[in-house]
Amino acid sequence: MQLDLNLLTALDALLEEGSVAGAAARLHVTAPAMSRSLGRIRKVTGDQILVRTGRSMVPTTRALAMRAQVHVIVQQAHQLLSARQEFELPVLQRVFTVRWHDALTDACGTDLIAAVHRQAPGVQVRLSAEPGTDTPELRRGEVDLESASARPTLPDIRHRLIGRDRLVVAVRPGHPLTEGPVSVERYSAADHVTVSRRGRLRDPIDDALATLGHERRVVAAAPTAALAMRLALDTGLAVCLPDAVTHTARERLGLITVPLPVPMPATPLYLLWHQRHDDDLAHTWLRDLATETIRALFPPSTQ
Repeated sequence: MQLDLNLLTALDALLEEGSVAGAAARLHVTAPAMSRSLGRIRKVTGDQILVRTGRSMVPTTRALAMRAQVHVIVQQAHQLLSARQEFELPVLQRVFTVRWHDALTDACGTDLIAAVHRQAPGVQVRLSAEPGTDTPELRRGEVDLESASARPTLPDIRHRLIGRDRLVVAVRPGHPLTEGPVSVERYSAADHVTVSRRGRLRDPIDDALATLGHERRVVAAAPTAALAMRLALDTGLAVCLPDAVTHTARERLGLITVPLPVPMPATPLYLLWHQRHDDDLAHTWLRDLATETIRALFPPSTQ
């Protein structure tokens, strides 16, 4: 059986107004048009819906029984099809998956979770580790928000620049690089650890050193910044890290920061999401909250 769902809207108006004229005025249609809708509703339901009593009309027993349910269905349909849905944070129920670089998660994951829970206690957040290989999870809807150091190349992936982070060198107290100015020669002579989720023993710093006629000795690759900092503290290796994102973690471990003597551009930090979420009010709230949380790490001049 094929049904015209517009009849539900007409039925809701008829039951609320109790008259054809009132329902017609409410929906901005003519009285004859509403009368025809009532006729079709009677045919579909097999019930009179409204019956005349004197000069007024009253709902039938079946109409009274369905009135509340019809109203709820019509309101839900309007909300579902509304171009801009309203939502209230205190009662929002949603699960978000956020996939950030481990250093970024360590730096402000706690603040993000605390802010989400404070504003929307019904929202759950998964903090997901970065995979070893690139995956299309944003496009598949498996990840809601992602961090990256490069702008996306796919046209359906949106991005927002959060800030630019300069690179610094972290070493343990008493390391030779803490004694006097750090030259390219002294930096190259130290033993190093790289941060690479794919286990790469070479990164853009090595290319920059090569242009200056120098080469450093990389003795290890760590999959996370947290492990690389532990190696720097426990083994005396030097590690190059983004300054703002790892500042708190370096201080917590007691690492010493020295300048990188190799000219390197600042590393941009982007938030990425799929275009399907552009008009999603809950997602907009999350990415704005994430932006505010992360930007607190950066000096204003780098944002």
